[in-house]
Amino acid sequence: MRRLSGLLLAGALMMLPVFSQSYAYAAEQAAAPQKTTFSGDAVVQAFSVNPDKVADYEMVMAKLKEALGKSARPEAKAQAAGWKVYKNAVPNPDGSIVYVHIIDPVVKDADYSILNNAYEAVPAAEQRALYDTYRAALKAPLFVIQGQLTSAFGK
Repeated sequence: MRRLSGLLLAGALMMLPVFSQSYAYAAEQAAAPQKTTFSGDAVVQAFSVNPDKVADYEMVMAKLKEALGKSARPEAKAQAAGWKVYKNAVPNPDGSIVYVHIIDPVVKDADYSILNNAYEAVPAAEQRALYDTYRAALKAPLFVIQGQLTSAFGK
């Protein structure tokens, strides 16, 4: 019995570096910001915002606009030029407000993550507060539609 437990302990100790490296890699990947990219020519996405947090959501959108406008990244200017946000004039039955983002044209391979982009306009010490504000304002992402133009009726 002692021999078996000794073998099991030795085997576990030999496997420890493998698991610790896997854990470190997983933790590193979790810490990396997730990119949001689109492959279509245009995107329509909608978000439901808590009615008492509309001002907070619009503040985050203002930070996003500021960041894209001031960014040194060339794709950021093109993103800003094609990104529009509309606020639904009529609240949902639950009081939430729908915001529709229309991105046309899409900058291929550019990161359209709202927070990743907005963080460029906020000092690192304030990014967590911006994240918390955005998450509290957002009731739910509703949908994302991306695709290619099939008809232009005005042309």
